[in-house]
Amino acid sequence: MGEALISGLVSSRFPKAQIVFTEKRADRAREIAAKYGAREVELAELVKTSDVILLVVKPQDLAALLGSISKDLSKGALLVSFAAGKATSFISERVGPGVGVIRVMPNTPTLIGLGMAAISPGANVTNEQVTFVSEFLATCGKVIEIDEKLQDAVTALSGSGPAYFFAFVEEIIKSGVRLGLSHEEATTLAIQTIVGSAAMLEQSGKSATTLRENVTSPNGTTAAALKVFSDANLGEIIAKAMTAARDRSQELA
Repeated sequence: MGEALISGLVSSRFPKAQIVFTEKRADRAREIAAKYGAREVELAELVKTSDVILLVVKPQDLAALLGSISKDLSKGALLVSFAAGKATSFISERVGPGVGVIRVMPNTPTLIGLGMAAISPGANVTNEQVTFVSEFLATCGKVIEIDEKLQDAVTALSGSGPAYFFAFVEEIIKSGVRLGLSHEEATTLAIQTIVGSAAMLEQSGKSATTLRENVTSPNGTTAAALKVFSDANLGEIIAKAMTAARDRSQELA
């Protein structure tokens, strides 16, 4: 995700010479520097010299990181956190006044420029800072601004959503193989069906409900399959799964 964000900054025409980063692995750092023209620096130097700092760490590592950088942050700096479940207040309490915080929930399609990010500005954030973050994230996909209290719901939907999608496709492919297709054939059929369906949903202007109904002839093959989903309470399964993801996000706060 860190590399995707550096790529987004470069794509938004932010000067490469002004992009610095910290990376634990030397080989990975060399790769990123060569690919994007960004410069690797020590954490202390990065914090002291940066106006905007992207915090791309695991939630459980955030408190320790904030403790190590708080004394070096300049007044007016902006912290952009990508740590799931961690509220802007959690960060503000550990870095003190005068430092702006924006919380972001991205997802993995950001890596190919088709991500979905929801941002929530916290304390001491200017309109210019929100615009800057929105514009560079938009080079990696789509961006919406939401009330921070909805971030856990976003985590459950778009943050974790790619995994739900991949799990569903896995099962479609397995079922295709059980019905006699080769794994390669089932994979090609499944991927193109999903790609085409997603494009129809985005481009047609019609709701998912309408598009589903258009495919479903009475007493036809699709109706037979959808009845199995309905009998298994697919809607309830999805609701329970997303609630579990939301609840875990809240536990990480």
